[in-house]
Amino acid sequence: MIDVRSSIQKLKSIRQGTSKYGNAPHKLILILTIIELIENGHFLKNEFYIDPDFVAHFRENWTLLVDTAHSPDFTQPFYYLQNEKLAGEPFWKLHLNFGFTLTNHIRSINILKDVVKYASFQEDFYLLLQNSEFRLLAQHTILETYFTKTKEQFVIAKQFGKGYINDLEGFLLNEKEAPIYNIGFSSIDEEEVFVRSGLFPRLIRKVYSSTCCMSGMKLITDFGGDLIEAAHIIPFSVSKDDKVTNGLALCPNLHTAFDKGLVSIDDHFRILVSSQISENTEHPYSLAQLRQKKIMMPFGAKHYPNIENIRWHREHIFKD
Repeated sequence: MIDVRSSIQKLKSIRQGTSKYGNAPHKLILILTIIELIENGHFLKNEFYIDPDFVAHFRENWTLLVDTAHSPDFTQPFYYLQNEKLAGEPFWKLHLNFGFTLTNHIRSINILKDVVKYASFQEDFYLLLQNSEFRLLAQHTILETYFTKTKEQFVIAKQFGKGYINDLEGFLLNEKEAPIYNIGFSSIDEEEVFVRSGLFPRLIRKVYSSTCCMSGMKLITDFGGDLIEAAHIIPFSVSKDDKVTNGLALCPNLHTAFDKGLVSIDDHFRILVSSQISENTEHPYSLAQLRQKKIMMPFGAKHYPNIENIRWHREHIFKD
């Protein structure tokens, strides 16, 4: 029977791989992260999809709790946790996208996301996690069993909203220097890029108030969506720069026009329109209507588009 007692005993006996750095903490960090994301309402069903928030919280919990030289690889526990059993049943199950098979650990977060649709806990264990008291007990059990040296800093950081996510957001907002972690922002790995790919559009929408900086369009739905996209001024593939100073909030058609070099911005933040286009200039949505109009600036000078990046766009992308 899967009850509170057997579930807590399972959490105390999660198998950890061993290496020269000691026992691997990956599975415990993953479970703690899921408990946290259930608590804050990110996961509402027993379906745990790989998304930037999931990976970001995993990395935050890693930086707060892990004091060894293990690599913070999200893909490792996501795959290997399925080897655990609870009362003879699989503790963790991977549900694959149609047409895929999975027999080995995939180390690429993007490939793993393509292969795995979502993962789930054993159903009775998941039902226990719907109870806030059990979530607190499960978190306490993991911290007391595996992270006695670092549990206090974890609890304090969570109380005050400090840690990897807060620091990364501050860095991408151009408000903080990159902190020094055992995983840092200077040498960006694939999972870091994956996390940033989720933060960048969110932060661009934030500093531009979900408004297209060229057209002034603002449309927010009753269910929390909008039509604003985050455009890199210098493509990320070229710059590896996803600070908000390398971004603009644009509606989809102007995002496409910007990426194709049909529009750009001068050093005074006025809109430039390519002369190499033919359009009905009388139409209210023509690009010609935007010529020499100043873009709407984001809130706070630290968030303004970087002039050097804008110059790069004019030189390499814009078709004058």
